[in-house]
Amino acid sequence: MPSVDMGVEIAGLKLPTPLIAASGTFGYGDEYQQVADYDCIGAISVKGLYLEPRKGCPPPRIWETPSGMLNAIGLQEVGIRRFLAEKLPVVRALGKIVIANICGSSLAEYGELARILDQAEGVAGIEVNISCPNVAEGGIEFGCDPDMAARATEVVRRGTRLPVIPKLSPSASDLAAVARRVAEAGADAVSLINTIPAMAVDVETRRPRLANVVGGLSGPAIRPIAVRMVWEVARGSRLPVIGMGGIANAEDALEFLLVGAAAVQIGTMNFVDPGVWRHTLDGLAAYCRRHEVPAVRTLTGAMLPAAGSRA
Repeated sequence: MPSVDMGVEIAGLKLPTPLIAASGTFGYGDEYQQVADYDCIGAISVKGLYLEPRKGCPPPRIWETPSGMLNAIGLQEVGIRRFLAEKLPVVRALGKIVIANICGSSLAEYGELARILDQAEGVAGIEVNISCPNVAEGGIEFGCDPDMAARATEVVRRGTRLPVIPKLSPSASDLAAVARRVAEAGADAVSLINTIPAMAVDVETRRPRLANVVGGLSGPAIRPIAVRMVWEVARGSRLPVIGMGGIANAEDALEFLLVGAAAVQIGTMNFVDPGVWRHTLDGLAAYCRRHEVPAVRTLTGAMLPAAGSRA
């Protein structure tokens, strides 16, 4: 059959491939030039940005777990102004679609970040990390409550004409409800899931493995949870979905696409094997040829009913 069309569109962004570099795992976009095949990457979601630089958590702040990684980096970053002055011009020169991931400790901070990015040449969309603690509400995550998630989304929406993509927290009890509320507040798509809160203990010293005690679990260990959550959100809301959580190869990516994701993000596996981009994209194309699928985008939501199901 003819070559497969690997392009997808989500939130008005036309991506050459469905593979997006996940925020926090690909730096500010240019650090992997010597080891990763950038031709395979449809877009880059840069490291999360606050208004001001952050030092992050003290070490130790990474621990390898069975089939995954535990991290408490603490959103160490350079701040929005240094990003725009020093980092964005470099990644913009690579010709990749840039999605800015923003973090806020208050609604005002989210709004200001959106206004600044709205004027930035080379930023194509804004991914809103609503797993941040809302200081004014006692530290609860914005993403845990549908109304709080909607308020953060609304503030960002008012500040920008760019596509707004809230990144949903797995800590919410009903992610589909959160997705519906952020849709009402002006979101163009959602991405999910963020890392899952977890911890590990050194039994010899009887101390936590991380200085922060609790960190975020990512990697293949969380993939079945993430697939289920993407399925629930895709069924329960009208928004396009970007799926992520432990994708290591084409088969993993296909799971997310089949349950309703329009595109996927790869994160932790990029640390393990920077070649993940090429073999995943090649695997997706091979699957499409094998199943006579002319365009990868037609796989979104194409999961069939379970064997024996009356659906």
